[in-house]
Amino acid sequence: MSQRYLPLAELRRIRALDADPHDRAAAFADACRLNALYMIARAGSGHIGTSFSCLDILAWLHLEVLRDGDRCFSSKGHDAPGTYAVLAGTEKLPFELIHGLRRLGGLPGHPDVVTHPVVQTSTGSLGMGISKAKGFVAADRLAGREGRVYVLTGDGELQEGQFWESLGSAANRRMGEITAIVDRNKLQSDTWVDQVSDLGDLQAKAVAWGWACGRCDGHDLRALDAALTSLHREAPETPRLLIADTVKGAGVSFMEPRELEHTPRALYGFHSGAPSEEQYEAAVAELEGRLNRRLEALDAAPAGLEPDGDRWGAVEGRRPAMSGAPAPGGGAPPGDEGAAAQVAPIPATPGEAQRLIPAYAAALEEMGEDEPRLVVLDADLVLDCGLIPFRDRFPERFIECGIAEQDMVSQAGTLALSGLLPAVHSFACFLTPRANEQIYNNATEGTKVIYTGSLVGLVPAGPGHSHQSMRDIAAMGAMPGMSLIEPFSEAECGAALRWAVQDAEGPVYIRLVSVPWPLPFDPGPAPHLVPGRGTVLREGPDALVVATGPVMVSSAWLAADELERQGAAGCTVVALPWLRGIDGPWLAELAGDRPILCLDNHYPVGGQGDAVTAALAAAGLPAAGRVRRLAVETVPACGANHEVLRAHRLDPAGVAEAVRAAVGEPA
Repeated sequence: MSQRYLPLAELRRIRALDADPHDRAAAFADACRLNALYMIARAGSGHIGTSFSCLDILAWLHLEVLRDGDRCFSSKGHDAPGTYAVLAGTEKLPFELIHGLRRLGGLPGHPDVVTHPVVQTSTGSLGMGISKAKGFVAADRLAGREGRVYVLTGDGELQEGQFWESLGSAANRRMGEITAIVDRNKLQSDTWVDQVSDLGDLQAKAVAWGWACGRCDGHDLRALDAALTSLHREAPETPRLLIADTVKGAGVSFMEPRELEHTPRALYGFHSGAPSEEQYEAAVAELEGRLNRRLEALDAAPAGLEPDGDRWGAVEGRRPAMSGAPAPGGGAPPGDEGAAAQVAPIPATPGEAQRLIPAYAAALEEMGEDEPRLVVLDADLVLDCGLIPFRDRFPERFIECGIAEQDMVSQAGTLALSGLLPAVHSFACFLTPRANEQIYNNATEGTKVIYTGSLVGLVPAGPGHSHQSMRDIAAMGAMPGMSLIEPFSEAECGAALRWAVQDAEGPVYIRLVSVPWPLPFDPGPAPHLVPGRGTVLREGPDALVVATGPVMVSSAWLAADELERQGAAGCTVVALPWLRGIDGPWLAELAGDRPILCLDNHYPVGGQGDAVTAALAAAGLPAAGRVRRLAVETVPACGANHEVLRAHRLDPAGVAEAVRAAVGEPA
């Protein structure tokens, strides 16, 4: 694919046009759409629809509204490509960074204030924006500074309880410095907002909380300007909320949901992922044509696109073809990061890619047939979590809860108290920390609930740390009676769910890697799961390497291959799916007097390495002193998968290096 972008000189020219500011900002917004599209296509993933829906708003704010001392940030975070395009186009970010979206050293998949302070705050976990704005206002007041805070939120995001919790005190404290703008594109990650959890009369609700509220067409910059001006004039000391009606994918006709069926089962095709070559070319042609018509109307020369800037190089690995074509409502695979992960570059490693989400989907449907008490709950990730087959087969036993993890988990608790077997689903980074109190409450009631968290660990690494689940094992491992299990293969995934449904006596947490990942060996048929024990995949005399999940098991195997080729060490590799309740004596007998290296796709505290050490120590076994943990020691990096695994030394080379150190071989 030959990608093109609009260079900084062209954006400067548009910004400098002596023209009506509304028309100038509209042209600038389309220029930024071209660059956001380029960034996403080059990265291979990103959020197109939500970036395009808010770009007119962002362009107006950054060109005409913001002044020194003001802050502007996105609460939803998914619109990072659009935000970056505007920040780079206004020279608030180094422009060359547009070539490095979701690459190591480039622009994270969601805003990260540590790497790029201009984004104001790190976002990506929904519902926090108004609360963060209140903190900025309180800090400014204490310091005697003047400044306004503009917060952009999504409309699906408003299903999170924190948004509503944040409104009352902002009004009570007369925080007129805050203006929240709702990007009301009417679609969340899977489908229509009103088909998941209708927001009702949003304007009346905001007013009831003490906020001044207005509404406008978010793509009509004259209307946006008038609405913002009116709200500031009429309510200078009251927090303000502007509902900006927008269209998801705005600016590219086939990305707009004009013909998307208005039903709960409709799936919008351009929430995340990347366009195919055909889609990319059609989108560029449409955007470039409209931009040039705008420029012609302003008596300006047409825009000049430049070919791909290759500072970061190509993303390694082979990429499966994406579905869809330039047609209304069609396009890239729908869904959020989990769906995008299904088409992420697959490492160029021998072996078949293990696709755990489709395997889980098939097993869940099978369990639905075998266990009539099984009820499945979802938090707006029906595609990403593999729930469509179950939903379509057993619609009466499927509950869509929307972007409301705490609500979902508490519903599951009383379903369990009523004699049913609930299974709740979301990304692990949201399910396990956000609903942790509710999960604990359920656990204290002595019932059985299955919690399935996907998108775990370092990869896919493009979304950034808001979506890389690094603390879920620790969060769930402290729950009374909770079993934790992470499969490494499709066969083990099905076995894990069957065990959870049929054999487990208490609650279970199933941890799933979403990205397809090849294993450099044949994983074989479904194993018979013995609690606390794993599968010996290969044997060697010098070290025992313990891993779980396809990414870490693959790194362990490839490291053992490399060490064997070099004659440096021979490794026994064990796939151990259990993250708690490990059989210490069994593992100690397997290890003998060799060092034990535990690979954790997680922070070191509370990970599987801790569980292995604790199990050995509890049994009074000296092997506990020989455990070495390889884990994610810092906030996870954002980038291409291979870059990030290497950066955290959890790639095969990093594992081999650790084994050499453990057995006393020179590096």
